[in-house]
Amino acid sequence: MSASASPLSTVAALSTDSREAVEILTAVNDRYGGITVDIREPMDAGAFVSSLRVSISKWRQQGKKGVWIKLPIEHANLVQAAVQEGFWYHHAEPNYLMLVYWIPDTVHTLPVNATHTVGVGGFVMNDRREVLVVQEKFGSLQGTGIWKFPTGVVDQGEDIFAGAIREVKEETGIDTEFVEVLAFRQSHNSFCGKSDLFFICVLHPLSFDIEKQESEIEAAQWMPIEEFASQSFLHKHEALKYMVDICVEKTGKGYDGFSAVPIKSGFSNDQGYLYLNNRDLSHRLSSGKEF
Repeated sequence: MSASASPLSTVAALSTDSREAVEILTAVNDRYGGITVDIREPMDAGAFVSSLRVSISKWRQQGKKGVWIKLPIEHANLVQAAVQEGFWYHHAEPNYLMLVYWIPDTVHTLPVNATHTVGVGGFVMNDRREVLVVQEKFGSLQGTGIWKFPTGVVDQGEDIFAGAIREVKEETGIDTEFVEVLAFRQSHNSFCGKSDLFFICVLHPLSFDIEKQESEIEAAQWMPIEEFASQSFLHKHEALKYMVDICVEKTGKGYDGFSAVPIKSGFSNDQGYLYLNNRDLSHRLSSGKEF
């Protein structure tokens, strides 16, 4: 949640409990009518509670709604105090915990924590109709002899196509360039109870000599696509069968996926990408057809 500087500053106030001077917590306004507190200096738990109570009273008068407290890991001593004042966990990162509180006497409208992880698979085929496949040392396919596409999870702040290129490089040593997203799958109750989005990406190989990742990959090779598609396991797994069928159809030029078109975000002006069927869109625009 983005924030802008608030006129709020550290000011003196009277605690209704002790009548001693306490300080309102320094905070910034967010664009949704809430407050974000970033605790950066060490605080005694008792002093923190006094400041928190006075601060919430002040923010209630100002009509504020959600209160977010970002607690760096070195200030974890304040977690219990915040929870006892009605805050709850929102999310955690390696170096901080985010706690949240809703001021109005209504059902809160705060956004939930991230609900999905994003995975990618790389469909890489050379000019001899051989696809790049691997066998994993760990996971559900360990020791099964089943060949699969290189796959992995997209890092935070990483684009889908960049994640696919990186995973293929890490697992096989093969350099590639992104062509398009063929399809994607959504599933639920995955890692840590999150939902999962998985994107199948077509990548064009730029190198061909395999150097497998020793820590995670048991074997890697170029395999004729017909041999890969004939694995009995793939035909017993509905989602995988669809994926393979789409990839085979792509080799016959009978299927087009989604290209990455660079765009600027309307809110932050950050670089992003819109994935679309560029062939059909270009054909429609060139023919003068309206949507």
